Amino acid sequence: MTSSACSEHVASYYAATANPSPARPTLAGDIECDVCVVGAGFTGISAALHLAEQGVQVVVLEAARVGFGASGRNGGQIVNSYSRDMDVIEAKYGSETARALGDMAFEGNRIIRKRIAQYAIQCDLKDGNLFAACNDKQMQGLVEHKALWERYGHHELELLEGPALKREVNSDRYVGALVDHSGGHLHPLNLVLGEATAFEALGGVIHEQTPVLEVRHGEPVVLRTPQGTVTAQRVVMAGNAYLQGVLPELENRSMPCGTQIITTEPLPETLRRELMPNDMAVEDCNYLLDYYRFTADGRLLYGGGVNYGGQDPADIAAVIRPKLLKTFPSLAEANIDYAWSGNFLMTLSRLPQFGRLNGNVYYAQGYSGHGVTCSHLAGRLIAEVMRGESERFDAFAGLPHLPFPGGRLMRVPLSALGAWYYSLRDRLGY
Repeated sequence: MTSSACSEHVASYYAATANPSPARPTLAGDIECDVCVVGAGFTGISAALHLAEQGVQVVVLEAARVGFGASGRNGGQIVNSYSRDMDVIEAKYGSETARALGDMAFEGNRIIRKRIAQYAIQCDLKDGNLFAACNDKQMQGLVEHKALWERYGHHELELLEGPALKREVNSDRYVGALVDHSGGHLHPLNLVLGEATAFEALGGVIHEQTPVLEVRHGEPVVLRTPQGTVTAQRVVMAGNAYLQGVLPELENRSMPCGTQIITTEPLPETLRRELMPNDMAVEDCNYLLDYYRFTADGRLLYGGGVNYGGQDPADIAAVIRPKLLKTFPSLAEANIDYAWSGNFLMTLSRLPQFGRLNGNVYYAQGYSGHGVTCSHLAGRLIAEVMRGESERFDAFAGLPHLPFPGGRLMRVPLSALGAWYYSLRDRLGY
């Protein structure tokens, strides 16, 4: 992240329950390294850890704290694939591109689980996530979704209707669901903090409260910070929605979007078993979807909605609580203990943007709401391309980075108008 305003973690449930993590020093002075990573979220730390495992000397610069942005604020769901699935990719970009991306669509999940096991990261990992259909048209979409994923070799899926659905999520909002038994949920801030600790154990260096003010392209690249510089042979830009004003060429074809989350007080075990007996994570199939799960200490964590441009609502709980109560009316008396927001980065195509600038500045961004898994894949692909294995990275880099209609001035109102249209279709069951 490269915002000029230094900060601690946002006041969230995740920050309140984070594992102990040291404050890393601000960069002071001039240093050199093989690779400099800008941004200590999932993309940056994943790339840094993969590179450190290969013996590469890596320095990470973070404008605030490790996991300050979306990586430490999201819904905590391990959801496979991308924000646009392989059928859309094939229709727009051809079967070869769809096959290349489809072969990697479930890899981020496996990377996360390997990291947790390999480095003994305590992040409340639980198995299973569920896509819930609010109407018959969405249910038919889930039938097709299951067949599509099975074409790409993913078979840990189960369609649910009637009593079987109620055994997973006891809400009258849904007509059916698709369970991905390979998915799951976790405490995302503790995951990225644990990965940062693993990176440092391999000799990696992280400087927090160190925004990048300028990138001077060349061989090597020089990054200027308030109190020093980093001279690096190669650079990874991993600021996503919090990359502000440093490299406009990475900002002009994407848009920060805000999403909001609330967390209840701890709920009785009997109530939790009544609502979601098997403790899976849930997201619905609406265009502006709701997502929720139970935390390790028995709270319902519930998120939903999108604010285009990243502006926060005045009262987050007032926006999200009605969604929660529509899903679970029995929680009308439950207190809300935490409410927070955060930005993710959306692209026009809803597919991530990978690429290179001037040959030695790499970037991966714009996961459009599917960043937990795809960011971990991105870290592996960046490490691969830096050791000369470019085929998989280039499968993403070859996707066009489309500008939003109307440019930066009109991207927010036009996107909001489109979201209103699709939300209306959801409400009408189309």
